Amino acid sequence: MKNTVIRVHDHPAGIAAADWNALLADQPSATPFMRHEYLLAMHESGSATAKTGWQPQFLSVHEDDTMVAACPLYMKSHSYGEYVFDWAWADAYRRHGLDYYPKLLDAVPFTPVPGPRLLARDAASRVALLKGMQKLVTQADLSSAHLLFLDEADCAAAREAGWMLRSTVQFHWTNRVPQPYADFADFLGSLQREKRKKIQQERRRVVDAGVSFDTLQGADITEADWDFFYRCYTLTYQMHRSTPYLTRDFFARMAHTMPEHWLLFIARREGEPIAASLICIDAAKRSAFGRYWGATEAVSCLHFDACYYQPLAWCIAQGYRRFEGGAQGEHKMARGLLPVQTQSAHWLAHPQFAEAVANFLQQEGAGVAQYVDELNERLPFKVSS
Repeated sequence: MKNTVIRVHDHPAGIAAADWNALLADQPSATPFMRHEYLLAMHESGSATAKTGWQPQFLSVHEDDTMVAACPLYMKSHSYGEYVFDWAWADAYRRHGLDYYPKLLDAVPFTPVPGPRLLARDAASRVALLKGMQKLVTQADLSSAHLLFLDEADCAAAREAGWMLRSTVQFHWTNRVPQPYADFADFLGSLQREKRKKIQQERRRVVDAGVSFDTLQGADITEADWDFFYRCYTLTYQMHRSTPYLTRDFFARMAHTMPEHWLLFIARREGEPIAASLICIDAAKRSAFGRYWGATEAVSCLHFDACYYQPLAWCIAQGYRRFEGGAQGEHKMARGLLPVQTQSAHWLAHPQFAEAVANFLQQEGAGVAQYVDELNERLPFKVSS
């Protein structure tokens, strides 16, 4: 009989990168954001640490000497950087004299990209991780545990373990099947006339402003390019009177450990860089993910071109299947990105609050489903597409 042990790690390096990435490789919905290198960079760059409210509590499940499951678990002292909003739950706890924080969170920090959150060899190992989280909540007297942007296998495990599921909506682009788009013009031709004209007008405004784009991939992105991108990234946060989640060192680590996963668009006017848009790419799965953008000058429609049209044109030219535009943003739909429901799972230790949240999620879920139905009634494509 095999001896099963669950371990808690207060540093991502407590789990061997090779073991973690081997489990990840077995997950059909794996993304680069769940790689050990990505999560380790979050921690060692000072971006996601106890000091910033992300205390690592990574879980691993072992059968004898073999790791059969693991997950990126954090003890959170706030709800920033999650993109699934539970501030109202925290306020309800506060009004009843209870502490909502700290809570447990299984997620990729600051990264609202769906994918596996329970890296496991089989369904039983996934459930073991969930039970381990529940035990950790009870032992540490925490309020709750949460999984964000999980895949279908994780949803099934959470449902089986009695967790509550929650839906949110993102907007993703998928290439045409069975005949992929030949080029960006072909894609535009599949849109309704008013949507096509609007995109053409927006792109023309950027060109008329004297702006052109450089496209840099992987090792071709120089340190100076990364420096300029980071300047743009910080300016975006400054515009919203906020503080950047990620440090410059995080991107330096990405350039060193995962260069093949990054694509950078730099907008130039009169030869000088004025904006940058960073995309994560997964060549093996022909998928791309919109991540960060910023500009040093205000140019009409530049955001749309840098963050949607340039990446989509690149994806089409490279034969990519999917481009995910990130969290929220109904405006993306007019640009060919369609609504997709994403899932999270939640377990609250307090029975009465768990019941109240379950009732809320049932009502919210019905509203989300109705919202998606309404969106699907006004898709941007021609009826014949």
